[in-house]
Amino acid sequence: MARVTKNQKSALGKIEPGKQYPLSEATKLLKDLTFTKFDASVDMDVRLGIDPKKANQMVRGIVTLPHGTGKQVKVLVLCTQDKEEEAKQAGADYVGLDDYIDKIQQGWTDIDVIITMPSVMAKIGKLGRVLGPRGLMPNPKSGTVTVEVGKAVQEVKAGKIDFKVDRYGIVHSTVGKVSFSADKITENAREFLQTIIKLKPASAKGTYIKSISLSSTMSPGIRVDAKAIDE
Repeated sequence: MARVTKNQKSALGKIEPGKQYPLSEATKLLKDLTFTKFDASVDMDVRLGIDPKKANQMVRGIVTLPHGTGKQVKVLVLCTQDKEEEAKQAGADYVGLDDYIDKIQQGWTDIDVIITMPSVMAKIGKLGRVLGPRGLMPNPKSGTVTVEVGKAVQEVKAGKIDFKVDRYGIVHSTVGKVSFSADKITENAREFLQTIIKLKPASAKGTYIKSISLSSTMSPGIRVDAKAIDE
């Protein structure tokens, strides 16, 4: 049985059992009960009342967090030569095509996002077995397959994230860092939740948002009141 540390006991003691907190109160509490020596990520898990096995109830979308994720996102742009300078000027960390395709085939995946163009997707399709399981495969729905590669890079660097409900009906996302002010975490989390609400499938019946949990790396989860995300 895992031993509960002094800090973990202290954190658990600050959470009222069974209580659901308004979003702004939850973010303040989260900062109080995070004791990591590093700048921990703030994560949000949203359980939805949908059946993810049904195509017409799939929830997937993109959102640009007002204050970004706090993470330095490494972006690879796979493009034709005429778009390379545009990608570099926008802040892409890696730019190229065939050389990077070869590197990925050899197992290199030290990147967070891949942006590419429709005209080169045929070449990238063969990387599906490597990129797919890691969530790195470019997708037009997430804005990572586009002719406007520079704009796409800027959006990702500014805090644009792609999210998708998992097979258990839960959407997971990072919404900031513990070093952010409580207000910034709240604003990021609220933007994320409001985007999920807008994506409610017409075929979904009953309660759409069943539960919301806010946590940081190694902290206990705090239950957020779905009816009080604007508070």
